[in-house]
Amino acid sequence: MRLFSCRCMALFFAMFLFVYPMRAQNPGSTRPNQEKPSDAQGGPEQVKKPAGKVLFQRSLDGSGNVVSTTGSEATAQAKLLAASVANDSERSATAITRMDLDVRLNTEAQQIAVRGLVTVRNAGSAPLKRIPLQISSSLNWERIRVAGHDSSYSVSTLNSDSDHTGRLHEAAVDLAQPLLTDASIDLDVLYSGKVEATGQRLISVGTPEDEASHSDWDAIGADLTGLRGFGNVVWYPVASRPVILGDGASLFEEIGRQKLQAEGSAFRLKLTVEFPRDHAPTLAAVNGHALNLSISNTKELSADVEGIATADTGDTKLSFESPSLFVTSETPHTGTHLTVYSATTDEIASKSWLAAGSRTAPMLERWLGPQARTELIVIDLPDAEDAPWESGPLLAIPVRNGEQGQIESLLAHAMTHAWMAPSPYWLNEGAANFMGTVWDDQQHHRDRALTTLESGRGALALAEPESPGKAPGQPLARASSPVYYRTKSAWVLWMLRDILGDEPVSTALRASNAAGDAGQAFERALKAAAPMRDFSWIFADWIDADHGLPDLSIEKVYPNAVQSGNWLVSVTISNAGYAAAEVPVTVRSATNMTTERVLVPARGTVTPRLLVQGKPTEAQVNDGTVPETQATVHVMHLDETADAHAGAQQQIR
Repeated sequence: MRLFSCRCMALFFAMFLFVYPMRAQNPGSTRPNQEKPSDAQGGPEQVKKPAGKVLFQRSLDGSGNVVSTTGSEATAQAKLLAASVANDSERSATAITRMDLDVRLNTEAQQIAVRGLVTVRNAGSAPLKRIPLQISSSLNWERIRVAGHDSSYSVSTLNSDSDHTGRLHEAAVDLAQPLLTDASIDLDVLYSGKVEATGQRLISVGTPEDEASHSDWDAIGADLTGLRGFGNVVWYPVASRPVILGDGASLFEEIGRQKLQAEGSAFRLKLTVEFPRDHAPTLAAVNGHALNLSISNTKELSADVEGIATADTGDTKLSFESPSLFVTSETPHTGTHLTVYSATTDEIASKSWLAAGSRTAPMLERWLGPQARTELIVIDLPDAEDAPWESGPLLAIPVRNGEQGQIESLLAHAMTHAWMAPSPYWLNEGAANFMGTVWDDQQHHRDRALTTLESGRGALALAEPESPGKAPGQPLARASSPVYYRTKSAWVLWMLRDILGDEPVSTALRASNAAGDAGQAFERALKAAAPMRDFSWIFADWIDADHGLPDLSIEKVYPNAVQSGNWLVSVTISNAGYAAAEVPVTVRSATNMTTERVLVPARGTVTPRLLVQGKPTEAQVNDGTVPETQATVHVMHLDETADAHAGAQQQIR
């Protein structure tokens, strides 16, 4: 049994923070779809149809394509093009507000067939003459209907790394009448294909093949089907701008834009899984949540007949997540607030994960309440080097034996999603990152907790605007980038904890999970729990608006001997940033130390005076719990052989 990979831990906490080298894109270099042969050209053999009018009939042929009949066997009126006819303004204006998907999987053949009812709204300022819709280049458009009639559409192949193949198949659907601004239209779409794991998009930018395969593991399979959605594999219709890895943060910005646009939209998925008799699914999860599976009695079937499993999400709303679909036949192991689905070879390791979860659960119950909203689903990835991934209360990760402290810290993060309301997303993700570091802190590993926070500060400092006037930034309430809703939000919760204490923050997190307006409930509960404290500046500068990060420095330190060996030390602190910050200020002597918390206003200066026993040797501002543009710890050493303020030397880290 391989040990739990430290690389998995690093990938889990640093998700979305890497940048790939730039790859040149040639807009004219596209690959047209291949024509699907008609029945007359050697297509699937036709069977005798039952009497009566067939409204919709569908199955998969040996190539993973749909064999469908609608009405009198009309075929899709598609034109295959080498270059796209749609443009980015049309793609940006196409907002999908509802998806009702009927999905059929053949796990042994790695095939998927989908019929979808998709509602599109024109979010642009000009009428739309056509609707661009995209799916993975491993899938093929079969038919698109508008208002009950087959619609003509052009199909082209786009270079875009939002899919693991590095390409998308885009259908530009012609409209009989332009779609006016804010108007909506329904489209009935049909597509199918085969989804296999491929690291092509990463290999094309120089990533070693083995590493690429461990990152892009999305595939349909008998043991595990994992389709992570836009940014990994585009298995449902989207309207996106083509983006490539290495072009700055364009891919991650487009992922965020897609999530923001889809948040709150209607979503339903009806699932049918055809599976080999000895691979009956034990779990189907859509958008991170387990579905109730209905499985056929395979004992009554012959050996060569596939079993059938069905499930239905019912009417739901999308949160700030890319729609995902997981189906596994792994063995479930139930624990406290979590179930681990593992391969037979990893059953011993799964028990250590359950034990780690039982040790972590009491802290989460104290902080977030005794009853979770749901449970964490852990799905075992097949290779020990596969990159972890999470979606709400679902964690896909190699389940291996490892250092228990690391597993406990990871589960403290992941299990938090079982408690937190899905919206606002900054509070959901921020609380998960926060609780992971709080676990380390309470297990006497404060240095590890601060190291985890610090690991994302550099990327956050680069993303933040230098001033509110130079760029709008991303207020946490509307953040779409992981560096904000994961990293910055965890810092904010740490700041609130240091200012108010554990109990008020715990009370506010519990209140946010019990209310429909989680974000407002969180703020109200904080004010009620600490009515005498003014922390409105945190919401003004850090949550409701983005004023960047503070930029603190120690300007002067003046120690003065008073009486009985006591010294009164004045520490002048300046803030060159546009966000206020409350930080701990500490003065140390050879035998003693004094700490006070001080609010340093944006673009301002303060001079607190601290009383310490013994001659002061150093002054420190911030202790690593407040993110800054340059550093999170400032230390000024005082020279004992000269006047302290004249010989002081400042150190930052």
